[in-house]
Amino acid sequence: MIGIEKISVSILLEGNQTEVGELVLSKGKIYFKYHPGYLSNGFDLSPIKLPFSGNIVSADREPFEGLFGVFNDSLPDGWGRLLLDRSLSSKGIDIARITPLDRLAYVGTSGMGALIYKPEFKPDKSTGAIPELDTLANEMNRVLQGTSSDVLEELFILGGSSGGARPKIFTGYNPVTGDLIHGTDDIPEGFEEWIIKFPSSSDNVEIANIEYAYHKMALLAGIEMSECHLFKGKSGKEYFGTLRFDRNKGKRLHVHTASGIMHDNFRMSTMDYGHLMDCAFRLEKHVKAYEKIFRLAAFNVYSHNRDDHSKNFSFLMDAKGNWQFAPAYDLTFSSSSYGFHSTMVAGESQNPGRKELLKLATHFGLKNAAQIIEEVQEAVSQLEAIANESGVSKENRQDIQKVLDKLAGT
Repeated sequence: MIGIEKISVSILLEGNQTEVGELVLSKGKIYFKYHPGYLSNGFDLSPIKLPFSGNIVSADREPFEGLFGVFNDSLPDGWGRLLLDRSLSSKGIDIARITPLDRLAYVGTSGMGALIYKPEFKPDKSTGAIPELDTLANEMNRVLQGTSSDVLEELFILGGSSGGARPKIFTGYNPVTGDLIHGTDDIPEGFEEWIIKFPSSSDNVEIANIEYAYHKMALLAGIEMSECHLFKGKSGKEYFGTLRFDRNKGKRLHVHTASGIMHDNFRMSTMDYGHLMDCAFRLEKHVKAYEKIFRLAAFNVYSHNRDDHSKNFSFLMDAKGNWQFAPAYDLTFSSSSYGFHSTMVAGESQNPGRKELLKLATHFGLKNAAQIIEEVQEAVSQLEAIANESGVSKENRQDIQKVLDKLAGT
């Protein structure tokens, strides 16, 4: 079940599957080589760090245990990794012996984006309706507390390939009937592919409502996001969900995080929004890319979204090789481990404001920076009304507003 030494990589882009190359583990080091046919007819999957050539190449040990970032992006982290480790441990497998290639084999065809891996190790796929949301939340809490769950395998099937610290599931959602089913490769007609998040033990009890309010506030600020929705459990408790941007009517798009494409360790990031702006321009080849990143930077500054690490920004590539900055995600009132912004603004991470934003804009020749800042601040000033409509309690609204009022003057 473990001990994979060779794994083939393919890409399933918008319904068409193509062999990309092969990963080989030899003497503790991982090597990759593109398939000659893909080099002739495919597109560069990772333009900055992975050479698009016929050479056998290897990545540094850090930051991704010897993987290139494009493959590391397929691996679960946080909740997904916890589920996989618990699932393997329950089968008597020593997780200390698990290699990155073993983990990719467990991802198989179920990861974010369009890359798929063979051989594939997966539990039997479940179909039909998923457990009720409150039941899932209770079982997830048991896993987080370190106790056993009666539905561990079900949780692994639903969210074992997910990233991020908060528990989540991949699900099919029918917006007409409200039905939720197991997310599958062949999703039935009438269903859409969604991600539903659940609170961790350290989250505010209204985290779903707060994130939903931030979603509406971001849209008002001119930031592109996927459709979002609050799902209700039987108890009336609400859970935040979002339509997957790596799927388009059942077909896949290639996803690459900023962390993966630039080989940035998101837990100890050295990334600046300037790096992100430069990367976006190199991929999109259009100055409009600067504006997208700058607007998001301003929003994160003035809305106190400080957990803005490099895995919380992504890029999408379609079947024609065209790249674009992915819709924004994980926007909420948050702090990083040390209270600083995870991504710096013109070198400042502790208390960036207008001065640093304008310095960033000047460096990239962005002419309408002041207007963008004003539009973002106007949207953020609507927090009270938007949060009220989103079900955020008066106490939480006031606590958030106090912080945002201080930021408004920076």
